[in-house]
Amino acid sequence: MFNTDNNNGLPQPKLGPTPFGNGAAPNPAQRTAPSPFEKAASSPSGTSVIGTDLTILGDRITIISANKLQVDGDVRGNVHGKQVVITEEGSVVGSVCAEAIEVRGGVRGSIRAVTVKLLASAQVEGDITHQKLSIAEGAEFDGRIKLSKDVSELMPVLDPEVLERNRIDAGGFAATDQTREN
Repeated sequence: MFNTDNNNGLPQPKLGPTPFGNGAAPNPAQRTAPSPFEKAASSPSGTSVIGTDLTILGDRITIISANKLQVDGDVRGNVHGKQVVITEEGSVVGSVCAEAIEVRGGVRGSIRAVTVKLLASAQVEGDITHQKLSIAEGAEFDGRIKLSKDVSELMPVLDPEVLERNRIDAGGFAATDQTREN
């Protein structure tokens, strides 16, 4: 616990490691944790879930999942993902776009995917654009169906920057533009 100081022979307290290496104040430029506002470097895995107790509301909101997204709650906005499953308890009022979409709950809006499955408990009001479609007996569907031969037309846009740019190009404007106009 004590070291002997060679200068005066008295025991001196043994110091533990300093929290920042050399005792200097931390340098913000040398942060080890990534910024929460930057995209994660690693590719996501697993399933993201919007729980039954969750309702997401918003003006022009889009939820993006780079992997599988399970919707157990209610979404009032658009959903984009690699694979989207809307369970019996889940609903989406907005467009749903993914490589594969399985609907057991409700969708009020367009569906666009390579593979679309409407299970017996599904209730869909809106148009479906697809390459492969299955509708189980008992599923409720009110809308138009379009078979697409172009897979690229069906692939979801999973890059938030590209989606935001497309919104602006389509006549919308970013939040920063709103403040300039007001």
